Order: sequence, then structure tokens, then C-alpha cells
Amino acid sequence: MQLHHGRPTGWIEVICGPMFSGKTEELIRRVRLAQIARQRIQIFKHGSDVRYGETHLISHSDQRFVCEPVATAEQILECIKDQTRVVGIDEAQFFDVGIVDVCQKLADRGVRVLVAGLDQDYRGQPFGPMPQLLSIAEFVTKSQAICMCCGGLGTKSQRLSRAENLVVVGAKDTYEARCRACFDPDFSLAEEVTKATAAPAAR
Repeated sequence: MQLHHGRPTGWIEVICGPMFSGKTEELIRRVRLAQIARQRIQIFKHGSDVRYGETHLISHSDQRFVCEPVATAEQILECIKDQTRVVGIDEAQFFDVGIVDVCQKLADRGVRVLVAGLDQDYRGQPFGPMPQLLSIAEFVTKSQAICMCCGGLGTKSQRLSRAENLVVVGAKDTYEARCRACFDPDFSLAEEVTKATAAPAAR
């Protein structure tokens, strides 16, 4: 917390990028530094993300930190303790647009707000409330991954299934990082597998 004309002032930091770009890992790194500085911390994630456990942030590289799962953005405000000075929010794209107002209120109270999330969905379009969060943040870090096809700059999350729902929680079995050139929002791994297994019988 900093003071501006005698008043506490907080700020918002957004960490964004595609799948497998180290967003959660970077969030955990910043939170641990704040913890070393003996700052009071609370970490939240959307309750729908149970890939690696319900009460931990766990990165794809298996770094982990205890967190509180919540169903709505408003619940974050209800759970905040008076002495909390740093709030971390992972998978922000899963929250409704109310997460923007929650982050604003926390920062106005003097809280440092760390937010991580996918900036683009599986179609390559802006994901949920992330565009608004990026526009109000004091600091933005855009992480990149490695394209699984060509080794280039991975900035997209390629979905590898037929599912058409906007939100499909998954990891390496469901997504991979792709560059702009290799990204194909219409690609279906299931369709490719079906073609491959059907090919011998067609001969």
C-alpha cells in the first residue's frame, strides 16, 4: 500500500496470455514475494477450475499456492479481511463482468490486486471481462508460450476437441499453444482422429 496525499492507494496488475504461457506461475511468484515482505495476502480462483484441486492454485509446472474458490466476483469482496493488502485472482476470464468492479473497489481501498487470465478464448476472440480489466490496470504483463506446431511465438490457445462451449476447462489433453500462423479455431482433433482410423477401412 502506498499513500497519495495522505490517502491509501492500491493498483491493479494484469497477467494475461494463452494457455501454457506461465500466467499462474507468475501470479504465484509475485504473491510469494509479497508474502516474504510479510504482507497480508488472500488468493482466489473461480470455483469451476478444479483441474488440480479445489483449494490450490497450481501451475502447469506444478507450482502451488493455497487459495479460496468462489463462484462469483461479489463473493471475493465478502471474503476480504480488513488487514489484507494483496489480493490475487486467477482464471479471471471465468468470472462475470462484475470482477471489473470488484478489482476497482479493492484498488480504491488501497489493495494491490493481481489478476491472471486468458486474454483470448479458443476462437481467438477477447475472453469475458479480460478486455475491461486490461483497460483499467496500472500494469499489464502479456505472457507468450511456445507454439506446439512450429516452435514460434505462441499467443493463441488451440482447442483440441469438438466442444463448442465457450468455457471448457482442460489442460494438455484439451489445449495447446499455437502461433498466429498455426492457430486454427475450426480445427478438431476428434475429427482428425476419426479420419485417421477410418482411412485403412476405406482402402
